[in-house]
Amino acid sequence: MRLLASCLTLVIVACTPAPPQGWSGYAEGDYIYMAAPIGGSLEQLAVQPGDQVKAGAALFVLEDEAERAAEAQAGAQLEAARAQAANIQTGRRPEEIAVIRSQLAQARAQALLAQEELARRQTLTPGGAVSASELDTARATAAQTRARVGELEASLRTAELPARADERVAAQAQAQAASAALRQTEWRRAQKQQRAPVDAQVADTFFRQGEYVSAGQPVVSLLPPANIKARFFVPEAEFGRLKIGEAVQLVCDGCGAPIQARISRMATQPEYTPPVIYSNEQRAKLVFMVEARPAPQDAIRLKPGQPIGVQPVAAP
Repeated sequence: MRLLASCLTLVIVACTPAPPQGWSGYAEGDYIYMAAPIGGSLEQLAVQPGDQVKAGAALFVLEDEAERAAEAQAGAQLEAARAQAANIQTGRRPEEIAVIRSQLAQARAQALLAQEELARRQTLTPGGAVSASELDTARATAAQTRARVGELEASLRTAELPARADERVAAQAQAQAASAALRQTEWRRAQKQQRAPVDAQVADTFFRQGEYVSAGQPVVSLLPPANIKARFFVPEAEFGRLKIGEAVQLVCDGCGAPIQARISRMATQPEYTPPVIYSNEQRAKLVFMVEARPAPQDAIRLKPGQPIGVQPVAAP
């Protein structure tokens, strides 16, 4: 009987599935480093390490006096360019056209008077009352007044026309260039005020108010929940059974219930590569890095750098 009981126990133990193999790793965070592309003194730091910020929340402000002055200058230049372009699109001002019309009326009156004087002298010349030289003078005066009338008529037509096509194109191009310069100064000023791109926790700040920040230097680091992941290492013999999207469980001290995650990355090279030949003993030391990401609402339970255990989720 004892022998039979022992055999049954061995059979039960042999039929019981082995507990899933676990792997070791740690929590990792992909930080967002917030920096301004333009340097300046740190005028305002709106957050502190540990703060929770919403997307769009102000993080820091750099001094922007030069950018404000440049923006005002660019705005004034744009207004001037637009006014110049609008002025070229039309003829001269009504007052200037009125002056030309008045001059034209005077010239026509003088031309009419000169023509009448010429006709009178022509009738008196055969009788000897007017000399030939006086007749020539009258003819010249009449011709001169007619030419003056023609000149003023041409000036009036020109004054009523808009500028030439190439001048209008040049004026429009100047206005567009001024508009682009204004947008550039507005962009530069906006870059002095950085805001959170996503909901995140403030991981650290690197400057204090009043310090000078060079262009591109991070002022604040953020850690969104979606950027927290598990990084663990799988032996070579087990690595081939895993695949992207497979579910795993993360266990850590103080995390409470296991955290569900899915494999998001699998390394293409081992972390340990012995030289020359892989012996059986050396192959046992080969491990591959694997990353898994939990849901954002669960990821906040992990702290970057925290040791974790990882287990595969048994198939139902």
